[in-house]
Amino acid sequence: MAKDFYKILGVKRDASQEEIKKAYRKLARKWHPDINPGDKTAEERFKDISAAYDCLGNEERRKLYNEFGEEGLHAGFDAEKARQYKQWGAYQQEDASGGAWPGQEFGRYQSYEDIFGDLFRSSVKRGGRDLEHDITIDLISALKGFDTELSMQKTERCKACNASGIDPNSPISTCTTCGGSGRMNVAEGPIQFTKPCPSCHGHGQKGSSCSRCSGTGRVQGFERIKVTIPQGVGEGSRVRLAGKGEPGYNGGQPGDLYLIIHVRPHNLLKREGDDLFMEIPITVAEAIIGGTISVPTIDGKVNVKVPPKSQSGQILRLKGKGAINLKTKKRGDLMLKLIVKVPQTDDREIFNAAEKMNVFYKEDPRGNIRL
Repeated sequence: MAKDFYKILGVKRDASQEEIKKAYRKLARKWHPDINPGDKTAEERFKDISAAYDCLGNEERRKLYNEFGEEGLHAGFDAEKARQYKQWGAYQQEDASGGAWPGQEFGRYQSYEDIFGDLFRSSVKRGGRDLEHDITIDLISALKGFDTELSMQKTERCKACNASGIDPNSPISTCTTCGGSGRMNVAEGPIQFTKPCPSCHGHGQKGSSCSRCSGTGRVQGFERIKVTIPQGVGEGSRVRLAGKGEPGYNGGQPGDLYLIIHVRPHNLLKREGDDLFMEIPITVAEAIIGGTISVPTIDGKVNVKVPPKSQSGQILRLKGKGAINLKTKKRGDLMLKLIVKVPQTDDREIFNAAEKMNVFYKEDPRGNIRL
């Protein structure tokens, strides 16, 4: 029985992609096998939820599902050729009522031979789709890079039916459409064609759809993948994992998996391009006299000289202490913004010292401010 993916996720057919993602995350948290260890019902429920999101969470697959149902998700399905076939069926009906001439050209196909030959040629190798997966990391990890292992849910070949989509334990029957010949006549005008049977795809025999994969030949599974996140990845960076995407069809090559990087903000560091920015507090004495201060960087602590007469807001540049550029492999700079901090005290001595400092201002510090 065909599954209603919208009903499984509990969303309407016109739901936005964000609503679908939100519904999936809520259900996944509830039914995830790690939350329900040993619960077979929860495991099957989670597989249904994952299969539904694998379809509806991808706009291209969702369109196919809306147009063709689960048939549009089957291995080797070609939407363009299926539409041509549907249109051909419309021409058939029109011709029966005295409409279109049966021998006319049909789109990019010159005959029904072309349509049927392409539509049901299931032995052609086809590569699997590329997949994308969002991953969120902290800024320091993005700057330094790291190795990790991800537990990914992904589409894989159904082992129960060996990706055929047919239940191996079901009784095999002769196809009633073609009478077991695997071929069918297409009689149009003065010329007759025989083509592979659309019901049994030229096999002459039929069986029940595999209950494990609903006839798609694909199921949702899990795979642990070792991943190296390179130094310098930023918001929106794409990390390619070759061959870790959707499995190929009929021996075709698998697609690739792309990790889409999202970086959490840091409380001290900010990245702009390949440069890093950080505010560094200094004392009034360090601002006036100058001195050497210790500053943390992603490579460890370094000593930095503060020039005498430094002003609050002044920028010091540390060359080569920024983020690494993924393409050029060159590093940006670390920009230190000096922030002069005054003592937080009610001691009269500090007030007297501050009053003495006032005589050294040669001009009004706000004299040039105009609106």
